[in-house]
Amino acid sequence: MLQDKSQNMHELSIAMNIVEIVEENAAVANCKTVSEIDLEIGSMSGVVIEALQFALEEAVKSSIMETARINIIEISARVKCIACAHEFEPEDIIPVCPECGHIYADVIRGKEMKVRRIVFSEE
Repeated sequence: MLQDKSQNMHELSIAMNIVEIVEENAAVANCKTVSEIDLEIGSMSGVVIEALQFALEEAVKSSIMETARINIIEISARVKCIACAHEFEPEDIIPVCPECGHIYADVIRGKEMKVRRIVFSEE
């Protein structure tokens, strides 16, 4: 049970950082309300999407994001085998190259965790 709470704290911290990023951008744009946000989360980022969604529900309360639609786009992982340079989407946490069977690869994408787009309201 403690592990689950620890994981939720990780996502809550991320959610609070997202709110902070959006509020800073809103201040620069001189806007008071946000209508929509797009987030990109890589499948190898270590973020549990469901836990992040729950954390965001709490973090946005009483913020400029309270009524915003939050779109989470999961970016699938892609790696490059360091032995044969074959690029592939791993099927497991340990990427086994389907070409040569090597287990070491460099991550090309899938670790992303970013605010991709913020739509400010005129209200």
